Amino acid sequence: MYFSVIEPQRDESPVVVEVPHAGLALDAEATARLVAPVRSLGRDADLFVDELYQDAPAEGASLLCAHVSRYVCDLNRGETDVDSQAAEGGSARAAPHGLIWRTTTDEQPALREPISRIELERRLSTIYRPYHAKLAELLEAKRRKFGFAVLLCGHSMPSRARAQHQDPARADLVPGSRGRTTAAASVIELPETLGSRWGWSVAHDDPYRGGFSTSYYGRPREGVHALQLEISRRLYMNERTLQKKPNDFENVRRFCRVLVRELGGLRLV
Repeated sequence: MYFSVIEPQRDESPVVVEVPHAGLALDAEATARLVAPVRSLGRDADLFVDELYQDAPAEGASLLCAHVSRYVCDLNRGETDVDSQAAEGGSARAAPHGLIWRTTTDEQPALREPISRIELERRLSTIYRPYHAKLAELLEAKRRKFGFAVLLCGHSMPSRARAQHQDPARADLVPGSRGRTTAAASVIELPETLGSRWGWSVAHDDPYRGGFSTSYYGRPREGVHALQLEISRRLYMNERTLQKKPNDFENVRRFCRVLVRELGGLRLV
């Protein structure tokens, strides 16, 4: 399977946690076309974020995790966000890190050549569309049961911009809500309130304002509240060796569990 769903293990809450970028799996068709360095697969994944949120079902949330590498298909991009240099039929105006990545974040080639329309359609039909169909199904089920749903898009980020290592470190947490438009204020502000208990810094929408899932599903007037949360990798892993910092990892895992619990306790109707 390209993704998995873990259902709530206790009294269900309105929360769905999705983790689209923690996976490292490559299928044979994608591997044949890939030239990205192996290390980039790890550096450009949200390593261990699925494990950070592993307690979400114990707090009543549904947990959707992709297993496939974003080098196969970036599930946090729109279906038509395809660069013409990455796939036949794409747009010349699309970014190199769209649905199909043509470069790594270190600006090395990721593809031997643009993938064919047939291969693009294969990835859409076998990975992208089933994933988003399941996510939409989970959210609609929550909305029907509770009158609203909360989507938490779980991500991680490098502590500094890759190309500008002299820049100041990013905040510890970056909630992304497209200018505070994709969720109620209580949802958007909760990571900052909770982060202050952990002594962490927060910067809303800077440098990430929320990706496709946040903007597409976040319709608070229709009862679906979506928030992307980027967690700085320095908080839980060694960014050079790509290994967990065991004690720090458990601390961030506790934060994620409490965040899911408190999101589930909000009343948004």
